[in-house]
Amino acid sequence: MKKIALFAIIALTVSCLTTTAQNKKSMKKVLFVVTSHDKLGNTGEKTGFWTEEFAAPYYELLDKGVTIDVATPLGGQPPIDPKSENPSAATEDTKRFDSDTELLAKLKNTHKLADVKESDYDAVFYPGGHGPLWDLATDKNSSALIEAFYTNNKPVAFVCHSPAVLKNVKVNGEFLVKGKKVTGFSNTEEEAVGLTNVVPFLLEDALKANGATYSKIGDWQPYAVEDGLLITGQNPASSKLVAEKLLNQLNSKK
Repeated sequence: MKKIALFAIIALTVSCLTTTAQNKKSMKKVLFVVTSHDKLGNTGEKTGFWTEEFAAPYYELLDKGVTIDVATPLGGQPPIDPKSENPSAATEDTKRFDSDTELLAKLKNTHKLADVKESDYDAVFYPGGHGPLWDLATDKNSSALIEAFYTNNKPVAFVCHSPAVLKNVKVNGEFLVKGKKVTGFSNTEEEAVGLTNVVPFLLEDALKANGATYSKIGDWQPYAVEDGLLITGQNPASSKLVAEKLLNQLNSKK
């Protein structure tokens, strides 16, 4: 009887270990890539990433069991656009962000972009804010990373100004966005915030110049476009839509 009991315990232990290993293997892991740039052109004002565009997708994925790492071009604390911390821009997600000590500690110690590997993740997501127009749009590590995700059949997702980081991304010698359906912060939205002549380039124009089929709806309305592995959202109101489409793609992959 003792031998039978011992064998039963061993079998149960092996089963538990196997189940744990399988669960870990099935858990999805996403890389968030965030700007390190904090100067809003020559205005003397600060910029960075937009809190809501980080927080809404972060919690949408985290609450569904996705593991998330954060990387920036310089590593360490990324700048937050001060305007995105205005009470008028607050949402339930940004309020959760403000009190999330674990996430705030993670942001103080982001990975350096040059040190991360596509093979460690199932997808990549870029929050917006004006910062990416200055650094990530021309960052060779970022471009190479996006190309690696895309060519290895992994989703790449962007919202608001972050589709700007696709400006120089090519796959097989062609711009990744060429012939693809995309959206992003529109010219009319840029005009509405008074930064048309401040930003280094207009996102809508850059996407069209690279051969993308750009579309938009009314200013500030939620709108996201999915074209294969490429997922883009128009503005801050679209961040959760992008996350939902990204999550659907992750769940569809075994």
